[in-house]
Amino acid sequence: MPKLIALILIVVLFPFAASAQTAQVSGKIADTAENKNLANSSVLLLRKTDSIMIRHARSNAAGDFKFSGVPGGHYLLLVTYPNYADYVDTLGLDSGADVRLPTIPLVLKSKLLAAAVVNGSKGGMRIKGDTTEFSADSFHTQQNATVEDLLKRLPGIQVDRNGQITAEGQTVKKVLVDGEEFFGDDPTLVTQNLRADMVDKVQVYDKKSDQAIFTGIDDGVRDKTINLKLKDSKKNGYFGRATASGGTDGYYDEELMANYFKRKMKLAAYGIFSNTGKTGLNWQDRDSYGQSFASNLDVDENTGSISFNGVGNNDDLDNWNGQYSGQGFPKVGTGGVHYNNKWNDDAVSLNGNYKYLDLSMTGNSATSSENILPDTFYYNNSSQKFNREIIRQNFSGVYEWKIDSTSSIKVSADGGNDHKVNHELDSSQALAMDSSLVNQNVRTVNTVGDNQGYNSNILWRKKLGKPGRTLSLNVRENYTNNNESGYLFSNTEYFAGGAPYSDSVIDQYKKYLTTTIVLDTRVTYTEPVGKQGFLGVDYEPSIYNTHSDRVSYNKDGVGKYDVVDSVFSNNYQYNVSTQRGGLSYTLVRKKLRITAANDVAFSGFLQKDLNADTSVRRNFVNWYPNAGMSYAFASNTRLWFGYNGYTVAPTLQQLQPIQSNENPLNVIIGNPALKPQFRNNFTLRYNSYHVLTEQGIFGDAEYSFTSNAISSSLRVDATGKQTTQSVNVSGNHSFQVNLGYSFKLKGPGLGINFGGSANESNNVTVVQGITNLTKSATYTGNVGMWKSKEKKFEFFLNGNVSYTTSQSSVDPTLTTHYFTYTIEPGMDIFLPAHFQIHGDANLNIRQKTPVFTTNNNVFLVNSWIGKKLLKNDQLLIKAAVNDLLNQNNGFNRNVSSSFITQNTYSTIKRYFLFSLVWTFTKAGVPMPNRGN
Repeated sequence: MPKLIALILIVVLFPFAASAQTAQVSGKIADTAENKNLANSSVLLLRKTDSIMIRHARSNAAGDFKFSGVPGGHYLLLVTYPNYADYVDTLGLDSGADVRLPTIPLVLKSKLLAAAVVNGSKGGMRIKGDTTEFSADSFHTQQNATVEDLLKRLPGIQVDRNGQITAEGQTVKKVLVDGEEFFGDDPTLVTQNLRADMVDKVQVYDKKSDQAIFTGIDDGVRDKTINLKLKDSKKNGYFGRATASGGTDGYYDEELMANYFKRKMKLAAYGIFSNTGKTGLNWQDRDSYGQSFASNLDVDENTGSISFNGVGNNDDLDNWNGQYSGQGFPKVGTGGVHYNNKWNDDAVSLNGNYKYLDLSMTGNSATSSENILPDTFYYNNSSQKFNREIIRQNFSGVYEWKIDSTSSIKVSADGGNDHKVNHELDSSQALAMDSSLVNQNVRTVNTVGDNQGYNSNILWRKKLGKPGRTLSLNVRENYTNNNESGYLFSNTEYFAGGAPYSDSVIDQYKKYLTTTIVLDTRVTYTEPVGKQGFLGVDYEPSIYNTHSDRVSYNKDGVGKYDVVDSVFSNNYQYNVSTQRGGLSYTLVRKKLRITAANDVAFSGFLQKDLNADTSVRRNFVNWYPNAGMSYAFASNTRLWFGYNGYTVAPTLQQLQPIQSNENPLNVIIGNPALKPQFRNNFTLRYNSYHVLTEQGIFGDAEYSFTSNAISSSLRVDATGKQTTQSVNVSGNHSFQVNLGYSFKLKGPGLGINFGGSANESNNVTVVQGITNLTKSATYTGNVGMWKSKEKKFEFFLNGNVSYTTSQSSVDPTLTTHYFTYTIEPGMDIFLPAHFQIHGDANLNIRQKTPVFTTNNNVFLVNSWIGKKLLKNDQLLIKAAVNDLLNQNNGFNRNVSSSFITQNTYSTIKRYFLFSLVWTFTKAGVPMPNRGN
């Protein structure tokens, strides 16, 4: 009887107990844009750990739905309705809770190109057309974490030790803030200084050109771009970070980054004084400073614009590009100011940047190489000591005025000046196969140079009534002036049978002056054809004029450098005028976009040797085909195929028929008969990401081949002296493929990335008058995993294995192949009392080869321990060690068509650093926008 009574009580009371321990969820489904409720919507409640359905309901006529008796826990809420984008949100329920959700808005697919809209704390990602958007708060970062820390946690994005970002297998070229460049688009100044908690959305997309965005017609221009949309609550106030550091062996690192935001105005400044290797400049400096404005016109490979790479300085006295890339010991003082604002309801905007850099470096390096020749080998050993300094100033600005709803003007300009001082001492030896000495050289170079460059661009655009009918005018200008002078002393000894038999001394003063002017105008008209097509017509005249005056002086009888050496002096002018025009057609459908275009250009080349009073005229007809197709299988799955062809003209340095003696054992001569080369590129890309499973896959493949490829012809004589000349060859082609897959293990919460790549190339050169085909390949596989637990720990592990192989036809018996392994673990541990321990390591294992038998494995360990103080952990006191095991060795290895080389160099090794890091912030509520 008692058992029966107990059973009855359990049966009667259990529903009440269960009801007390379960939750209730209700809400409304509506189309807020159309102001109507959506009846009969499908509402699913999925268990978050494995996406198993727990409840299902349909909304009633008023759009309401309700779930009862739901156990406490974490769930995914999925809402679907025909012709509307799916809605996904995460939901955390406490036992006994009665939750009334805010009205859930659904959006018509015709108005939203994405079929998945995700809000909430996890799985915060949506794909809208070509843009992948992450909700920053969905990816946990620690207090005061940087944007770089946030990016490392996003699927499909990798950030290497130098701050370089890769997204979906492609290098990110731009990092914007609210759609605007920040410090002239210097990515590391954004990612390493802006705080993660300021960011609302991270958008990843292929940025189109201004012209394509305006007309809606795809012109093939693509730059992988990340845009950081800031939270409104962070746009009124100030924030920043100050670091004061001092360490052993005289190391120091002082930094300040300050930002002030008010409505749409952004004002920022930074300063860095350091000798730890931080220069404040990103990995793309060569594209943004120095070389670009001093000697290059930017190449627009996607649209096929003719490329002028300038004079170059491969045989100049100073071949330093003004960067610190890990070689030597740097000291830097650098700073900059950024200003951005908008007025008149965003009709007028201004973006300006100024930067200053004073960088000095000292160091040394050693290089071993083996020349691959048809009948013999030469082994070369060289060393170098250097002392360099550069003072660089750079400015950039963009002004845009939206005159009315149909027209706008955009003016942009940038430029700067480099002042470089360089002192070098080089020595080298060449050995024959029997290790006997062939030659040896000692060389000193002392130079001073000033490089100036200015670029400007004016873009006017007008919509002509009918949608798709537009007219635009783009005018570009580029001016560079490179002025360099210095002293060269070189003593070369030649040997036979190990005994010296001849020597050669060069003692000269040299002055080099190179100026370049580029003017380019482009007119584009677009016209809609039918309901889904667009026709484009463009015309583009341009001129490219460059002048190089190089003078070498020998000493006279009293020791003055005033005797002109005519053999190593030259005055040369290279002018190119081009008339280019073409047609394009774009078809735009719901899931399919097709673009086909072709331009033809008539180019006239005028080459003048002003010293010899001779000139050569040549004319070329160049074609620029361009085609692309993209297809969206679904909003989160897209396939893209593209082709473009473009012409690259030879540079003046490749054409100029002047002998150089800057390096008497490596002489470069010009080839005035050189023809332009034409390159063909085929690209295939695939991208897919599934929100519920947090799985993503991407892949791309590219094949290219070049007609009349500009390559090199190398001759090495019996003294070991090398003479190089640019020549046209056929047979150059390359293929590369990249694959990536990311997912998250729901149970342990472990994120995993797999990736792989393959690069194969055929490169044709001429060695000793014999055509040489070098087949090279690199195969790489990588894996990454990460896991974090708030206020407990963060962990990551990256692994990489790479296999390189190369074989040249001049000696098929000599095949170079080796493995390289990289393992990078890291962890942060958060202890009680606001203590934190950080550690990371980098293990590089480089396989020995028959040529390079030394051990160059490196195991780098960095660590720090710190304590956070003040409110919100604003102050961090930490003690750090760089390269704990003191194993850092500068190293790189290169395999080319005619030589194998390995370089070691001095670099920063172990030191201890004690730091105070103060993060300051004051952000107010969003202010009403009344204009500025």
